[in-house]
Amino acid sequence: MMLSTDIWVAALIRRAELGGGFGMVVRKGDARAGSVLVKTLNLADKSVRLYGEATRGDGERVWMRPALSDQEADLDRYIERAIRIDPDVWVIEIEDKQGRHFLTEPVEEG
Repeated sequence: MMLSTDIWVAALIRRAELGGGFGMVVRKGDARAGSVLVKTLNLADKSVRLYGEATRGDGERVWMRPALSDQEADLDRYIERAIRIDPDVWVIEIEDKQGRHFLTEPVEEG
């Protein structure tokens, strides 16, 4: 059984806080089944990354970089397009001195 999105998001933010980072909900989506985009900001070098959830053919949840740009404006435009396509999407921002995303599922860095 999968966790509802609101509980999963709360756990991600808690992991970030316990690890010394800061997490916040920028946009709330559907509490039960909304998809999630995670934007990370590395406070040391100011780099930015975006991760979106996906499901492999075997049903495993993974995270991928849907927009490979390192420019925050490009990532923000991607997020805006994603919201227009899917109004149930959640947007989470994680700030960390080391740029960690705090995701526990596999991350494919494409």
